[in-house]
Amino acid sequence: MRIDTEVFFRPEEIGREASSIRADLFNRCRRALSRSVTDCAFVPVRSMQLLAVITRDEVVFVDNLNYAVRDGRGGRLIMLAWDLSKRVQRDSLSGPVPVEIVFFHENIPDLHTRLMSEFPPALDTLEKYAQNEQGRPDLAEILPFRRN
Repeated sequence: MRIDTEVFFRPEEIGREASSIRADLFNRCRRALSRSVTDCAFVPVRSMQLLAVITRDEVVFVDNLNYAVRDGRGGRLIMLAWDLSKRVQRDSLSGPVPVEIVFFHENIPDLHTRLMSEFPPALDTLEKYAQNEQGRPDLAEILPFRRN
């Protein structure tokens, strides 16, 4: 089995905001992750030219068109993340799941709002694909990215 590694850069954080995501969306992310043979799941959000990378503690949204090179390594830049690492015990499987939205770029205040409508259909596509056949597993490597 061949496993490719994708490289993503985490720019310096410019802000955080407490929020929540719907339980069904959180649960679908967990199902996508559970089907992966690696510790991450990739979900293309083609309508926004983004790639969602789901891990145990976060979901990062990467700009497919924003490529950077740092210290001889190339990769794409993370635009926004849902930090799930500090979530509390859930009392209900149907209640909203608290997240911290982490912003890595200026001028993207509407990105999260748009993701709430565009990300679920992208998960639909992934789920259909997973039912039909196994995709090629990939790994994600997320590196810090500091501008000179």
